[in-house]
Amino acid sequence: MISKDEKQVEQKSIVPQNHEEDDVEEDDVVDDTPGAGEETKKKKKKKKPKKKKAQQSDPPRVGLSKIFTNGVYPEGEIQPYKDDNAWRTTSEEKRYDERMAMEDPEITYQSIRRAAEVHRQVRQSARKHIRPGMTMTEVANFIEDGSRALVEENGLESGIGFPTGLSLNHCAAHYTPNAGDTNVLQSGDVLKVDVGVHVKGRIVDSAFTLNFEPTYDKLIEAVRAATDTGVRESGIDVRLGEIGGAIQETMESYEVEVNGKIYPGIQLLFSVSDSFDTFPVKSIENLSGHSIGLYQIHGGKSVQLVKNDDQTKMEEGEYFAIETFGSTGRGRVVESGECSHYAKIIDAPRVPLRLTSAKSLLKSISSNFGTLPFCRRYLDRVGETKYLLALNHLVQQGIVQDYPPLCDAKGSMTAQFEHTIFLRPTVKEVISRGDDY
Repeated sequence: MISKDEKQVEQKSIVPQNHEEDDVEEDDVVDDTPGAGEETKKKKKKKKPKKKKAQQSDPPRVGLSKIFTNGVYPEGEIQPYKDDNAWRTTSEEKRYDERMAMEDPEITYQSIRRAAEVHRQVRQSARKHIRPGMTMTEVANFIEDGSRALVEENGLESGIGFPTGLSLNHCAAHYTPNAGDTNVLQSGDVLKVDVGVHVKGRIVDSAFTLNFEPTYDKLIEAVRAATDTGVRESGIDVRLGEIGGAIQETMESYEVEVNGKIYPGIQLLFSVSDSFDTFPVKSIENLSGHSIGLYQIHGGKSVQLVKNDDQTKMEEGEYFAIETFGSTGRGRVVESGECSHYAKIIDAPRVPLRLTSAKSLLKSISSNFGTLPFCRRYLDRVGETKYLLALNHLVQQGIVQDYPPLCDAKGSMTAQFEHTIFLRPTVKEVISRGDDY
């Protein structure tokens, strides 16, 4: 909770930092040149105060339109295409295509870049503020309050792209606290932070992993390196199966040592002595990256984390979330635990709903979230109550999809890193890249 005094300090910090004070009228200055009379006295004009653009507060709560007043947001990391697509970088035709896109308000790159800058500022603040002892609800609220403020949440025009993922330890994905959750972050936890922000339906999907002591540093290093490999290997006309092979090769080149003992999540096919103290990091074989559509977090194409025979190609103009998961356990997840994540299915069948409450809830979901994922806390926030029966009915009717937590073996640890990339006509832009990762 923020005390009254702290709130006042926070509000004050939102005021532009370098705002100039009002100018004081300056003394008259007499022109002493020969022949000058009293009427030739001149006064210095008042200096007009210069307008300073707003600066970000800490924690971040200033909307980005107040900082980037010209509507131009930072470009992501640029990676040139290679091999058969290297020509695109200097192609006048492709450069013209990009100029036309930037002038079209429906497809301009500024929407996704604005969302990415929100993501960078919020996550960098979160990395400083998240500490053991916080409840998972406090962590979620800290991140989501920042995202809503910076993106200047406005219905389906701009806002949160999906529920903040805060999966712990052996849980790899799709956990966010429901109302009444009492989980508290511990110093030995490995926390995956998966944050989504959208502007006009263009979703930035990016994730990182936090730990608070060094035992699993190598696991985190492996997953970050694997994600960077996936980003580097991605490009127009690249086959998805080949990217999976490159990710797996990087991921599984790492080993982790835990207290000089065999990690309990590993299933070994041979006996070893008690002195055996290392084990390989495994790509989680049934999780994947994915293409991203307009208002659609999963756009239809999957980038698996292991080598496979998928001959599907990446194409010009597509957005992808390149995300990788590594594990000290089986390297395979199953659904486990109370569900928090849901989304209305885009091509859901039109079926009669026997529950009046389900009809009402569906109307609320459509108006507040559209096809963007949501969680129970978000339903609470828009005023829905006693909705579980209706929500489960929508799931059973195939109108809403539920996404339960995905977990590896208990006792194992998992980590995640993720970036959103955009395959522009001339170059590949890593939209979500920042100084932190």
